[in-house]
Amino acid sequence: MKIKSIQIGAVSIPLKKPFKTALRIATSMEDIIIKVIADNGAIGYGTAAPTAVITGDTRGSIIEAIQTFIGPKLIGERIDELENIMAIINKSALRNSSAKAALDMACYDLFGQQFKLPLYKLFGGASNFTYTDITVSVNSPEEMAQDASEYVADGFTELKLKVGTDSRVDIERVRAIRKAVGYDIKIRCDANQGWQPKEAVRTIRAFEDGGFAIELVEQPVVAHDIEGLKFVTDNVATDIMADEAIFSPWDAMRVLNTRAADLINIKLMKAGGLYNAQKIAAMAETFGMEVMVGCMMESAVGAGAAAAFAAGKRCVTRTDLDAPLLTSGNPVVGGATFASRTITLPDAPGMGITDIVGWEKIAEIN
Repeated sequence: MKIKSIQIGAVSIPLKKPFKTALRIATSMEDIIIKVIADNGAIGYGTAAPTAVITGDTRGSIIEAIQTFIGPKLIGERIDELENIMAIINKSALRNSSAKAALDMACYDLFGQQFKLPLYKLFGGASNFTYTDITVSVNSPEEMAQDASEYVADGFTELKLKVGTDSRVDIERVRAIRKAVGYDIKIRCDANQGWQPKEAVRTIRAFEDGGFAIELVEQPVVAHDIEGLKFVTDNVATDIMADEAIFSPWDAMRVLNTRAADLINIKLMKAGGLYNAQKIAAMAETFGMEVMVGCMMESAVGAGAAAAFAAGKRCVTRTDLDAPLLTSGNPVVGGATFASRTITLPDAPGMGITDIVGWEKIAEIN
């Protein structure tokens, strides 16, 4: 099986309600979805989520990277020589992690199809399902408490609260939500780099003193401030998770070596796909550190690939793959099933995707 062509397209899906964090507000999911087509007609699907404030990747830069710099070099490559394909993807351009992720997962999809293995088994087969948390966007304490209560009523047992816009209000947000949902529900807080190191320590200690029982706090300080991240980790009792601080395996090594965080969040859009995600997960496991697998605002193509990776690996103890649940519809036919908090992986080869409804072709590489 050889790569014959690559088609680049897009889908736009409205969100049920605006997605708000300390970094951005989104009202729709704008996904670049590619089809890597083999010479036997098999199709591998991949996705890239434009998230300029986190990855630096925009719709235009993703399309350009795939169409001009990476995609043409993959034409004619053998799918069963996956290591060579990954070397091409990772060496063809600096950064551009979202574009690389799209091509990476599409090639893994084809690899699974060629050898008749579902993706979750390709990554170890620990399980064929995983559970996701659900994100509560940053709003007033009252609105967030209402949203949290509705999610709990829908069956979610783990909530991820977006905070980081105002640390004093953040305390009230968490207080209101804990009061609304009780103590049987796990609460995680994601500051999206919104606090200064000492501010983060004061705020997290206030969570602790208030008895809010926060499971973890994600990326409390700016991504490049590893010293500040370690300062927070060393000065609070609550577990601290590194997210935007870790894109590459090199980033992971720096955090692991310094013990700057207690956990790592791997996202395919940051890592550049499943190939590097495996490296980061193996490193974390070697250091005895647990892993969360998360996603950007991306469709069930990318979230499904991430879910397959998470379900296959024992070191992945948490998933934050709720993006497809936040949209008004799912354009992906086949693939992973998202039903409330449970994500179930298909036993079909690869990702098991058969079509993308509403996919609009932008370009083709032959």
